[in-house]
Amino acid sequence: MAQTTTATGLPKGFRDADQGWPELHRIPHPPHRLPFLGDVIGASRRTPLQDSLRHAPALGPVFRRKAFGKEFVFVWGARQVADLADETRFAKHVGLGVANLRPVAGDGLFTAYNEEPNWQLAHDVLAPGFSREAMAGYHPMMLAVAGRLTDHWDGALTAGRPVDVPGDMTKLTLETIARTGFGHDFGSFERDRPHPFVTAMVGTLGYAQRLNTVPAPLARHLLRGAARRNAADIARLDATVDELIAQRRASGGGEGDLLDRMLATAHPRTGERLSALNVRRQVITFLVAGHETTSGALSFALHYLSRHPEIAARAAAEVDAVWGDAARPGYDQVAKLRHVRRILDESLRLWPTAPAYAREATVDTVLAGEHPMRRGAWTLVLTAMLHRDPEVWGADAERFDPDRFEPAAVRTRAPHTFKPFGTGARACIGRQFALHEATLVLGLLLRRYRLVPDPAYRLRVTERLTLMPEALRLHLERRPTGR
Repeated sequence: MAQTTTATGLPKGFRDADQGWPELHRIPHPPHRLPFLGDVIGASRRTPLQDSLRHAPALGPVFRRKAFGKEFVFVWGARQVADLADETRFAKHVGLGVANLRPVAGDGLFTAYNEEPNWQLAHDVLAPGFSREAMAGYHPMMLAVAGRLTDHWDGALTAGRPVDVPGDMTKLTLETIARTGFGHDFGSFERDRPHPFVTAMVGTLGYAQRLNTVPAPLARHLLRGAARRNAADIARLDATVDELIAQRRASGGGEGDLLDRMLATAHPRTGERLSALNVRRQVITFLVAGHETTSGALSFALHYLSRHPEIAARAAAEVDAVWGDAARPGYDQVAKLRHVRRILDESLRLWPTAPAYAREATVDTVLAGEHPMRRGAWTLVLTAMLHRDPEVWGADAERFDPDRFEPAAVRTRAPHTFKPFGTGARACIGRQFALHEATLVLGLLLRRYRLVPDPAYRLRVTERLTLMPEALRLHLERRPTGR
């Protein structure tokens, strides 16, 4: 469906979900709705996702929430989500939260509208960069960055201080994607404060999140100072990436990484190349999305491992058995860590760091035979609630249990019930990269340390378009056999 945009990057005539749902009145909403204000009683601007999770069990697999004149339809039932995966009737929708990032990411892979050609061009040019051969080439660089993490954690262990899990996972994943994708080193582990790129990135994500929760007519006035800071953050991101690209052009090329592909590779059929502006947008997309989501997944996994020492011990035993005396595990050895991978999958089930994705109808249709949708109507798939659907995961769906991903258990579940990377043609292109990196890192940390939680800590989840455990600190003990 053709869309044009305003100077802010939002769709022109951006319309609320109710305009495409002829029988919206049949879809339940939270109680105590107020005129114009909508469902704001008891709501938090800081945790809108977790508010939706709280309402979902009582309201059912399709429900709606309204705030300041905007109506949003949420879907989380397994049957309805499976129907939304039908690419002949539905496609990715660039919803308000994602559209708020277009001023920085433009028509990058994550933020492009379906009718914009550059997402398909970039996807086809970059897909070989995530092949098995390419991944094997990234593996030594991932190991090198992970070594910087373990050096950092060894220092914390020696000093008897806890480690900042979200902060250190952010450093690790930023350095990994920067090194493997773009031949760049941000020096994150050598800094006392986050790299300015990270500060700017967090700022842009936070600003986009705030735009979701402020009435559009008031945003210009209420967020005037925040808008200026956001413009400065975007300028910082652009300048950082422009410098990185200039260095690569001056050097004459790297080692065939993602940036080389962006700069030098033509589309295999059309011969078309990415424009200079789109290269910048794709680099920003990969640097932001390529580390923000993986750092969250690792952080949640480490939290659950610290709270379940028996599961951590079983995983560490698997690492010892599979990797043996190898000082540096090989690429193929990572895939053999099946229990470690199940731990990661279970962490992504409970807290998918990209907690929702939007789908729109490409034709007039009826969702799951129940809810009419006109062409262009859209909905948010509440992934974190889909992953808690008791009809799929049982009455104990809130319990952390990696054995849910044993092969026999996976075979008994219907398709489209586990969606941490989105769905369809626009699903995350880097998912295998992220899974290899995260499994490798968990294996290295489990082989080296025991994770000791703070007994007083209670999991709090920060929402900034992606999810992250808030203020998670762990103490470490060195395993006797740890390497």
